[in-house]
Amino acid sequence: MAPPRGKATRRASETASGVSAPAVEGGASAAPSEPAAVPEAARPRARRCGPAGASGSRREKSRLDPREKPQVRARAARAEDQAEGLAAPTADAEPPAVPGHPLPRATARSRATPSSARARRPQSGPPDGPGPWAPAPHLGRREEAPGAWKPRAVLEKLKLSRQAISMAAEVVNRLVDHLLRRLNSCESEFKGVDLLGTGSYYERVKISAPNEFDVMFKLEVPRIQLEEYDNSSAHYFVKFKRNPKGSPLDQFLEGGILSASKMLSRFRKIIKEEIKNFEDTDVIMKRKKRGSPAVTLLIKKPREISVDIILALESRSSWPASTQKGLPINNWLGAKVKSNLKRQPFYLVPKHAKEGSLFQEETWRLSFSHIEKAILKNHGQSKTCCETDGVKCCRKECLKLMKYLLEQLKKKFGNRRELDKFCSYHVKTAFFHVCTQDPHDSQWHYKDLELCFDNCVTYFLQCLKTEHLEHYFIPDVNLFSRDKIDKLSKEFLSKQIEYEQNNGFPVFDEF
Repeated sequence: MAPPRGKATRRASETASGVSAPAVEGGASAAPSEPAAVPEAARPRARRCGPAGASGSRREKSRLDPREKPQVRARAARAEDQAEGLAAPTADAEPPAVPGHPLPRATARSRATPSSARARRPQSGPPDGPGPWAPAPHLGRREEAPGAWKPRAVLEKLKLSRQAISMAAEVVNRLVDHLLRRLNSCESEFKGVDLLGTGSYYERVKISAPNEFDVMFKLEVPRIQLEEYDNSSAHYFVKFKRNPKGSPLDQFLEGGILSASKMLSRFRKIIKEEIKNFEDTDVIMKRKKRGSPAVTLLIKKPREISVDIILALESRSSWPASTQKGLPINNWLGAKVKSNLKRQPFYLVPKHAKEGSLFQEETWRLSFSHIEKAILKNHGQSKTCCETDGVKCCRKECLKLMKYLLEQLKKKFGNRRELDKFCSYHVKTAFFHVCTQDPHDSQWHYKDLELCFDNCVTYFLQCLKTEHLEHYFIPDVNLFSRDKIDKLSKEFLSKQIEYEQNNGFPVFDEF
């Protein structure tokens, strides 16, 4: 069933620019036999964040280049879109906005202001459990910002301390370098492994504190053949094509299939032994989480820092067929950028396919975290969006607020199992879809932050209610299917978010 759309407020300009939004993987595991993508009419849609402005020149060169080698080094801060590494972000400025590309037959839309924002009736108290509820009338396409809270004050609270960043950078750099040297030693099966920084810190959307890092250790595996697992679209068996010279990874083969569980087990063992030799810092390995591809290390001093190290196989062949209709950025970043991105390698991580309550431990799952990072780093239609001398948009700020909303709700309801399966990757996937549907920089003016965030929340609510959130790279994968997250959990989160949205997000000030 299509999500509620509210009254017919869409203009010709919105209809012309709307783009359907498939979705991607990352936090949740894909399940076998996912249903086909729903028709566009049934997909959640977010209201345009702002009007399209005057025309701008089209880009002639690709701006996204995920091939550049990440540098995990502490250094002086510069503009927001600096080279990926552990560096202190600069203070956010709010320069004047400039118009973007035009939409056909566009008409001007009056922007919402605190004085014109629709008054809301606060609820007497937050709901505390799942159950039936009446859909809020505001879940259609919004025309006004709520105006009852101060998003910039919340973002100011989420800024990372430069001193804390510098301290975290030093210790994480030393640990990563130490492990890479060991894995690249002559006797290691993982010789040739290299670093690829992924996750919120390297995407520069980390919030609150630099206490969590996701680090991908990539290992190129040429001449591999993929066999899709049970029509899952995201999970694959990996086989080697004929290789007369053999491979140091042959020891991980099970019936000709590269065993993800055996390879991950050996990877964990080497790291566990090597952290004992890491001097001047107390590092322990946390117990393996069932079904997780990460080796989680906990640095105890000088402050507690969690480092997730993920082994990834790098393949430079064409992306699998299941991704053909994914990455819908043509109207947002351009067809040339999309073509360049799809020529980049793809990765396979040892995240096993789930079979009921069990896992198929020989399978690998597709990962495009490097592409996500490239998109977030160069996220605007304009080449200079958010650069030092460019116009600042509010895309990243909206994503940070969305992540913080989920984080705060998890703190508030820490003992509720209904929130266990939701993660920041769901938020990021929904955010990418809103960027697809609102592709123009003029729809993300920084002065419209409150309005744009409200629309991101509304889109996410619609995904929860329709139980459909498409993987951004693999459209046949539904991250909100019932075999991944039960209906009661989605209803519970939906009710909590509705309460927050209707009452000016009080949870932002509770912890």
